[in-house]
Amino acid sequence: MTYPMLKTIGLLAGTAAIALYPASAMAAPISDEQAAALLSKLNQLEREVADLKAQLGDVQQSQQASTSAIAATDAKIAATEEKLAQQKPVKIAFKGAPEIKGEDGWSFKPRGRMLYDFGTVNAPDSITDAGLGFANEARRIRLGVSGSMPGGFGYKLEADFADNEVDLTDAFLTYDNGGLTVTAGQHNNFQSLEELSSSNDTSFIERSAFTDAFGFQRKVGLSAQYGVSDLLFQAGVFTDNIGDLNNDENNSIGFDLRAVAMPKFGDVQTHFGASYHYSDFGDAISSARYRQRPAVHFTDTRFIDTGNIGDAKSETSYGLEAAVIAGRFHAAAEGHWLNLNRTGALADPTFFGGSVEAGIFLTDDTRGYKEGMFKGVKVSNPVGDGGLGAWQFNVRYDRLDLVDAGFVGGTQDAYQASLIWTPIDYVRFLLSYSRLDYSNAAILAAGSGDYNVDAFAGRFQISF
Repeated sequence: MTYPMLKTIGLLAGTAAIALYPASAMAAPISDEQAAALLSKLNQLEREVADLKAQLGDVQQSQQASTSAIAATDAKIAATEEKLAQQKPVKIAFKGAPEIKGEDGWSFKPRGRMLYDFGTVNAPDSITDAGLGFANEARRIRLGVSGSMPGGFGYKLEADFADNEVDLTDAFLTYDNGGLTVTAGQHNNFQSLEELSSSNDTSFIERSAFTDAFGFQRKVGLSAQYGVSDLLFQAGVFTDNIGDLNNDENNSIGFDLRAVAMPKFGDVQTHFGASYHYSDFGDAISSARYRQRPAVHFTDTRFIDTGNIGDAKSETSYGLEAAVIAGRFHAAAEGHWLNLNRTGALADPTFFGGSVEAGIFLTDDTRGYKEGMFKGVKVSNPVGDGGLGAWQFNVRYDRLDLVDAGFVGGTQDAYQASLIWTPIDYVRFLLSYSRLDYSNAAILAAGSGDYNVDAFAGRFQISF
């Protein structure tokens, strides 16, 4: 019971006591002043009772308002909880970096890689090129983002900051519908299994020699890829690399085709592919040049080099691919033939590049593969969990022949071995050795173009 109510009851009780006061007590005469004082007191008590009744009414109204407000708040909370329960929660996964996935197909993931190389190139003493000996470099320093959007759309933007320059590597928009993927922007065209496989996942520090010598690189274009069962078809129309678009002399246009069959027999993954490439150099009569470094990138020395071949009009190339992954073992082979088309009756040389490699894991791991490309290893016993990580040993024979139709750019035969340690996912350490045999080399050693070069290299990398 509240204090105002107690006070009211007390006043009423006092009034009743006065009214019931024995008549004998009231028999004694009182003066007019006493009667007036008693009447004044009763009037005061009556006013106080009225005030207390009013206060009690206000308290009751306030209690009713508070009850209504609490009920309304509870209803809002219940409605909010129901709405939140109906919403799809945001999910955050970790794949080397946080990947955020929201409702309706939205996702966002930062991505990047840091590849640091070091090593030495040893050539005959008579060759005094400044690019020989020990060197090191930041081979790739990339940062970017990728993700998906509602309606089947996706995106990727990535830039390379190596050599204190900013070069866009990937910058494209995709649309997926079932097995069909359409890509617009700067991205890889469809040449070579090894070229399409990420540099994070290759078996050697550098890809096979023909991939650089023949100018395989990302270009601005529009392409489509369709996969059904164990078959993959890729086609696209491409112009120049985005870094060359402001150069008036670079106005080429071309197209690429690639078909892949990738049947799996039990646990054995196979790969068979063929590709076709054509590029028109543009209206202006241009020149073409094909050359290559000695199995490492930290030197600018090219022992084989065709020099500038004038009156180049277009180029056409054909490629064949084969690979197999069986448990710890993998093997891959590629061959590419590039024909340079020149104006008029001028000679059209055809150059060749190819490689054969094999590798085996010394630990219980296997090489990854997906959609016509090699992928990285998923370490079965990472160092952080008390394991040894993944250890892989590889060998490769790599040939590049730039001699044909009177053009003598030289031949390079590389015999290579590599050891790769992947302690945890996204981190790798590589060591490689290459013995390179040159014939008709562009750089002479004691007047001869036939000699040997040794290249030792190491790399440590982080990718996410």
